[in-house]
Amino acid sequence: MYLRQGVESYGAKGALSASALDLSQMLTYAIQDEYLAQSRYQVVINEFGAVRPFTQIQQAEVRHINALIPLFNQYQIPIPEDDSRQYVMTPITLKQAFDEGVEGEIDNISMYNRFLNLDIPNDVRFVFTQLRDASLNHLEAFRRGALRV
Repeated sequence: MYLRQGVESYGAKGALSASALDLSQMLTYAIQDEYLAQSRYQVVINEFGAVRPFTQIQQAEVRHINALIPLFNQYQIPIPEDDSRQYVMTPITLKQAFDEGVEGEIDNISMYNRFLNLDIPNDVRFVFTQLRDASLNHLEAFRRGALRV
């Protein structure tokens, strides 16, 4: 695993272990997880080069972050700093990177599914649904990649 200690309270892992969630916490965990994914995939690109699908999905994570920012503004919630890099370690092999991509997307999907089961505003529901559905596509891309290496 190429995530450091402390990540269990950050992003999807934090959201999935939280006993209760309000809108501020959901948005914070969501953007943290998108930050984390972007950092993970950038580390893979730095280590192994412009490997597909990491390059495309890393760019998609930027779009996911940009989709969340207006919700922070709309609901007057401070946007957390991106401190995700402290939780990421470089994978030893490309196979490990793909396997971790699969695990990260599974956690991300589970997080959004949890949020979507709660009473949330429609605009937030729309964005969370879009991000969850994109992660379903990312999951399949990483699964296919894991079979190739």
